[in-house]
Amino acid sequence: MKKKALEVVKYIRQRTKIQPRIGIILGTGLDKLVKALNISKVFQYTDIPNFPTATVEFHKGKLIMGSLRQKKIIVMQGRFHYYEGYSAKEITFPVMIMKFLGVKYLIISNASGGLNPNFSSSDIMLITDHINLIPDNPLRGKNDLRLGPRFPDLYNCYSPKLIKLAEEVALRNRIAIKKGVYAAVPGPNLETNAEYRFLRIIGADAVGMSTVPEVLMARYLKMRVLGLSIITDMGIADAIKPVNISKILRAAGKVEPRLTKIVTGVVEKL
Repeated sequence: MKKKALEVVKYIRQRTKIQPRIGIILGTGLDKLVKALNISKVFQYTDIPNFPTATVEFHKGKLIMGSLRQKKIIVMQGRFHYYEGYSAKEITFPVMIMKFLGVKYLIISNASGGLNPNFSSSDIMLITDHINLIPDNPLRGKNDLRLGPRFPDLYNCYSPKLIKLAEEVALRNRIAIKKGVYAAVPGPNLETNAEYRFLRIIGADAVGMSTVPEVLMARYLKMRVLGLSIITDMGIADAIKPVNISKILRAAGKVEPRLTKIVTGVVEKL
């Protein structure tokens, strides 16, 4: 995987002089941040050697190089998921590329279902911890000690410094935010009533189908991580209502301006 990642890095560096320090992964329905960027170069995933292809129709499949508030960044407009048939290593391949390009900070966003009864649809949750229920791990297999340790410590997996910075930005912009634990499940189906109850019992405040594999790889590679979830629907056991992807996308779109302000404010301070 390292060899293939370095081939991609060579491909990118031959086509742009941008040296990103910050990486951003945009989740479901969270595309409008791109409008705030000063774009230098756009790569279609399908044009990048060794790169996976986004199969979810509302994931744009673009790797964008540029700047935000004068900070050099790389943005994934569309990610990969276990439910698409990709392994955890394939899902996190772009994170390794970001590391080799010079990224120190990774900001990850997602759309998720709320489990905490104190949450509401359209809330923003800062991820403080996670529960991994995806039956794969990007670090499984032979380890390369040049990249990271065999048994990486996930203490402060989500950077307290970045969480505090996001809270300060939210307060300054009068944006209400929540904090909580994110549970990652395989998908692609949404959860049953019993599963929502189980997830809440084990300590999850929100549930989704992404993010954790990328975080595991980022922490292995010693990148600092900020995770943000948009609560697009509520999965309160015994009170769930029918939901579909159209409703989820509409809810995510409603929150995007607030999320963009938080991400932009955090990037500005890094």
